[in-house]
Amino acid sequence: MTHRPADAVETHISTVFFAGDRAFKLFKPVAMPFLDLRSVEARVTAVRDELELNRRIAPDVYLGHADIFEGDELADRMVVMRRLREEDRLTGRLLDYDTTTERKARADDGLRQVARAVAAFHSKLPALVGDDAKPASVDSVRKNWHDNFAVIEEHLGSVLDPDEHTQIQHLVARYLDAHADIFARRIDDGFVRDGHGDLRAEDIFCTDDGPRILDCLSFDYNLRAGDVLLDMAFLGMDTDRLAGSEASQLLMRYYRDFSNESHPSSLAHFYVAYRAHVRAKIACIRHEQGVPSAASDARSYHALTLHHLRRSEVRIVLVGGGAGMGKTTVANGLSKEMGWMVLNADELRKDLAGVERDDHGDAAPGAGLYSDENKDRVYTELIREACAIVRSGETVVLDASWTNARHRQEARDAAAECGVQITEIECELDPGIAKERIARRMAGYSASDATPEVADFLAATRDPWPEAHRLQTGAPVTQVVRRGVVLACAVQALG
Repeated sequence: MTHRPADAVETHISTVFFAGDRAFKLFKPVAMPFLDLRSVEARVTAVRDELELNRRIAPDVYLGHADIFEGDELADRMVVMRRLREEDRLTGRLLDYDTTTERKARADDGLRQVARAVAAFHSKLPALVGDDAKPASVDSVRKNWHDNFAVIEEHLGSVLDPDEHTQIQHLVARYLDAHADIFARRIDDGFVRDGHGDLRAEDIFCTDDGPRILDCLSFDYNLRAGDVLLDMAFLGMDTDRLAGSEASQLLMRYYRDFSNESHPSSLAHFYVAYRAHVRAKIACIRHEQGVPSAASDARSYHALTLHHLRRSEVRIVLVGGGAGMGKTTVANGLSKEMGWMVLNADELRKDLAGVERDDHGDAAPGAGLYSDENKDRVYTELIREACAIVRSGETVVLDASWTNARHRQEARDAAAECGVQITEIECELDPGIAKERIARRMAGYSASDATPEVADFLAATRDPWPEAHRLQTGAPVTQVVRRGVVLACAVQALG
């Protein structure tokens, strides 16, 4: 058995040795599906690229190279780096995230500093166009997923769950097929750069004079170049894994604020899922190399991939029911919890009619703004606006009564045409309690014109809604919204 120094760290392609205030990175003579380092020349080139690319973001860490000779011949070359303190790794801060208030604040500060540093790094990079931007095209993204699948498939059953793999394949294909235009827009909007490619917490150090970000993906331009959101999603994934979704969302908000970059939330989840899938693939390779913990890591990353792919599902959510049933409370709760947009039929009705939202007419139920003709107009516009939103990659909640089966079918047809999912929720409540809510609402500001008489009219004229999930809204609001989130995110049959 080969002796390994105690002060060394191994990855699947390199070993880093530590000596005093220096670190020496030696590439292994290995061949991977994505990299061939078997020749000395290939490893010398890898060292050159490692120094050149990492000096873009951490020039005071990447000091130079050291050569290894056998006689007069160059046998290998190492990267020479300044050694950073182990206790400054971002990983440690994230693992302590929920232990104490002080440590959480320390981790938050680290995330803020790192987000600012990455945003500054990205801002100095030129936007890629033409062939240079191809790594961010939908075809390249699809190919990267398929390359991952090819490695993953060798470990199904022995390491990874085949059913999870099938779900992941379906969700990836569904997202790429429905939202190819999003990837094209990101290129056109200048969000594609030759970035870092491997932003992981263990390679980021929060030092006294600011973060040091190491170990970019130097060996493959096509895997390193891409959407800046994809770059940041790697650290978002790692933060989610180590500290949870709250910390990950905070990191992404910091990055958005420092970079002025904006994106569909579905794309962020899709890219986080991709980054988790890459790590699952690498963990499978490490398992082949005999690393004991790699199989467990692969399963964890694979599950995280599926979780974020499910969150990336763009959908139209219908929240309906009679007057006073709590539709708007549920819709707004979904918006707050999930970051989804809400379109409110009562507000849209007033906007289309050119009247103030708090202007309440005295027309009888089913007349005036609520005539069949006006209802059709409102629902047609509601669905049209929803389609524009989901095509941009965002989920939208449609807050309306949805008592007419024809309007619901029109929404289903529109969702199918847009290539997105639809979830239907009908709010239910004791009619007496609903009328009490209506009476309280009539005393304040509201775009709704509902009265107890309107509630009776809607109940008498509603079409059955067998496709809807039933949501009882008499419980405390937080409990109702929590249940609403579960229903809204219900996973539909794949295929």
